Amino acid sequence: MAKEIQAELKSALGQARSILEDLERVGLGEVLPTGEDERLPVCNLDGSGNCRPETLEEIAADLGDCHRCNLSKERQNIAFGVGNPDAEIVFVGEGPGREEDLRGEPFVGEAGRLLDRIIQAMGFQRSDVYICNVVKCRPPRNRDPEAEQIAACEPFLQRQLAAIRPRVIVALGKFAAQTLLQSQTPISRLRGRWAEYHGIPLMPTFHPAYLLRTPSGKRDVWEDMKQVMKRVEED
Repeated sequence: MAKEIQAELKSALGQARSILEDLERVGLGEVLPTGEDERLPVCNLDGSGNCRPETLEEIAADLGDCHRCNLSKERQNIAFGVGNPDAEIVFVGEGPGREEDLRGEPFVGEAGRLLDRIIQAMGFQRSDVYICNVVKCRPPRNRDPEAEQIAACEPFLQRQLAAIRPRVIVALGKFAAQTLLQSQTPISRLRGRWAEYHGIPLMPTFHPAYLLRTPSGKRDVWEDMKQVMKRVEED
């Protein structure tokens, strides 16, 4: 029995050696040993150079119990992001509201339930896509986030998008679109027109909270989402 095992091991080693020799002949002999890729720098949004993808878990760990801006003073929980780390579509909103602050998850209030219905109408489930916000902590009384608060949080959003590298980004509302596009153009003029974020197609559209106040905007958003669905199918 021992001789049979030794013979099998010898045969397996021979096959492995042969495979390595074949790889070397085609120029792939410099294969990194297991674990060595962890010492590489993480890839940026362009994904160029000798780098490795960063994980969402690494980004969340680095964010930690964040106190990089004054939003941390009144928040209950950080709403980092939720969904599929390999999502084809990432939805980016503004910031957490009251329910999101309590649960530590973006888009779980009334606007979130409307977003869920939009996602389902597109043929997806919430778990298929990724959902996050520009700022991860709730602005008091749901006011607009301030420039320094956005500046403190934006690097983490950039890292999330670099880690996922989706086919399409949907910017929900003014602050998401203007932050990602580095533009002061009103959302009413941005929506429905394709833009680009570091090589990733980006579709600006109205925020679900706006649709709750202005139901007539739902038709415009659905037209935008039809463009998103078409782009995903084409890619």
